[in-house]
Amino acid sequence: MKICHENDASVEALKGKTIAIIGYGNQGRPQALCLRDSGLSVIVGSIKDASFDKAVEDGFEAMPIAEAAQKADLIQILLPDEVQGDVYAKEIAPNVKKGKILCCSHGFSIVFKRIVPPKDVDVIMVAPKSPGSEERKEYERGFGVPGLIAVYQNASGKARDYALAYAKAMGYTRAGVIECTFQQETYSDLFGEQSVLCGGVTELMKAGFETLVEAGYPPEIAYFECINELKLIVDLVYEGGAELMWQRVSNTAEYGGRTRGKEVIGEKSRAAMKKLLKDVESGKFAEEWVQEFKNGLPNLKKMRESAKKEQIEVVGKQIRALFEKK
Repeated sequence: MKICHENDASVEALKGKTIAIIGYGNQGRPQALCLRDSGLSVIVGSIKDASFDKAVEDGFEAMPIAEAAQKADLIQILLPDEVQGDVYAKEIAPNVKKGKILCCSHGFSIVFKRIVPPKDVDVIMVAPKSPGSEERKEYERGFGVPGLIAVYQNASGKARDYALAYAKAMGYTRAGVIECTFQQETYSDLFGEQSVLCGGVTELMKAGFETLVEAGYPPEIAYFECINELKLIVDLVYEGGAELMWQRVSNTAEYGGRTRGKEVIGEKSRAAMKKLLKDVESGKFAEEWVQEFKNGLPNLKKMRESAKKEQIEVVGKQIRALFEKK
């Protein structure tokens, strides 16, 4: 797998082209600002809401999505996954003509056929491995966050050059850009969110908290031990990997963790992970999620309301208040 850096890319491939950022939210705003600061021509396509007004306030030419798609040479779709398909069909598809470049920062809609682009356009992905706020922060300090690039269709023969140019304009090549496929990014991203980053870690923290509380330990102590201190551990792993973390914790913690951790994440957990991955790769999860959205998010809303009342959330709010500056 190739990792690209500054010398592997040139912004010149996109000079003279108009880039339409579709959606001015968590990713849209930082990407638009960084691209403009790198000397590229950027317009914004959005519905008339607060984000539209923010784009105007930031000095961009903002317009309806269909108009932006019509004017642009490169259309970067940064809307939520669940709405991309419908918005593309109604507003963007009629304006995707031969020679244009269709871009995204997550392959969900392309991989699961929510968007089916015409064969005579380039289709690329430029994906930051970071929240939008961090992208902008790193760009402004003269560096960048790592990223991924992928080419789905190469109608012009220059699709990879366009993807690298976009990545360089965002500062990603300063940190390093990994080349992959749309499928690799999409499947691994969804799997990681569900099994580790969002789903797995959350359930692990809750299980640890509830085990201590049910055994009679004070909820406040349980929160500190199973949730609050997790950030410290993750920061160490981020800095130097798991081995650095083991070096920085006590010998007792290291021995206990190395010998008991596999009892928590054992064969049953790994089997569950394999099932999650199969559900992602088969499209089962994507179909379920899109249907949930079309039904008005009944299950998600119910889970959100239920979670607010859980003891871990109530105690957590109290603990965090202790650290607020008065």
